[in-house]
Amino acid sequence: MANIEEQVRIEVMNEIDLSYDVTDEEILRLIKNKIMEISKSIPVSLSQRQTIENHVFNSLRKLDVLEDLLADEEITEIMINGPDNIFIEKNGRVIHSQERFSSEEKLNDIIQSIVAQSNKIVNESNPIVDTRLEDGSRVNIVLKPAAVDHSILSIRKFPKEQMTMERLKNLSSIDEEQIEFLKELVECGYNIFVSGGTGSGKTSFLNALGEFIPKDERVITIEDSAELQLKNVDNLVRLEARNANLEGKNEISIRDLLKSSLRMRPDRIVVGECRGAEALEMLQAFNTGHDGSLSTGHSNSCKDMLSRLETMVLMGAEIPLPAIRQQIASGIDIIVQLGRLRDKSRKLLEISEVEGIDSGEIKLNTLYKFKEISEENGRIIGQWEKVGNLVHTEKLVEHGKA
Repeated sequence: MANIEEQVRIEVMNEIDLSYDVTDEEILRLIKNKIMEISKSIPVSLSQRQTIENHVFNSLRKLDVLEDLLADEEITEIMINGPDNIFIEKNGRVIHSQERFSSEEKLNDIIQSIVAQSNKIVNESNPIVDTRLEDGSRVNIVLKPAAVDHSILSIRKFPKEQMTMERLKNLSSIDEEQIEFLKELVECGYNIFVSGGTGSGKTSFLNALGEFIPKDERVITIEDSAELQLKNVDNLVRLEARNANLEGKNEISIRDLLKSSLRMRPDRIVVGECRGAEALEMLQAFNTGHDGSLSTGHSNSCKDMLSRLETMVLMGAEIPLPAIRQQIASGIDIIVQLGRLRDKSRKLLEISEVEGIDSGEIKLNTLYKFKEISEENGRIIGQWEKVGNLVHTEKLVEHGKA
């Protein structure tokens, strides 16, 4: 069937009149006619005709073999290591897909089509780009010479429906007690930092926390690639960073957007992810009256997140470590640690309060912790234990919650 698909694709391309803008309907009509002609000499079932039609149309007008993978809602990640090696994450398991691109050139054409949608550029001079698809899915692209063998395309898909705490609870990622606790914290303006490893669900969790933000507040989101979907917020401003152009100019960094956001009268600032020197501006925003601000970062534990924040701040400015720790301790109220367990499930692992500075070190007060109890049929069974009580209750008192 692959040979038939290629034959139909070539014959349709040869017949397309490039002197005007050909519509999708005309392309589909040409494809159907070619399939009908071929089926006179080669038996082609009705289902095969439909498959050939879809594949050929997708290769000519859409994202080729990516279209079917993107349409499959069970697939959460697509990893393309060149035209012949496509891996997908489905139901938490990484498997080798049977799909293939016809050539390296076709894969590169699809990559250029993706970056063009976001007005970005990727080439040998600028071989690494982060962007997104129209549905918000996160895209990372690496071309030669950075990619040694083939062009690399990685897509992190997001649910078409906004992630909510109710859905997280149904997935056993969190319990009702923690949901109610976090709801109170968000409503009362506690600054919350969500940490976790790659694929632990930080962005989805941040979206879910967003449902607790009061509707009458002005919220500004700042991201490398706009992925957050805070649909419950009416007064919402979404800002997105931009890479430098080929001349190395016109870059708009997260740091630039954070500085600008402070002049836009925000009640809360949500930074999609802190990766570097922008951590300094993020902490300053958290410390300048924007209670209830949120952000995320990569780490293996709440304690590790504190160390990473210190390192990120030092990337942007030469500040004494005690001053950095004071900024962190006064700016961040709560750290929520997420993780993926060995059964591939995503869980809230820990909620800790940043209690303050003790003997020059930032002191954490663990409030909730996930405890593994057993394993049944490859699935981890556990429960969340309340470990400690919130020390800083001033914001709860101010809002009549304590």
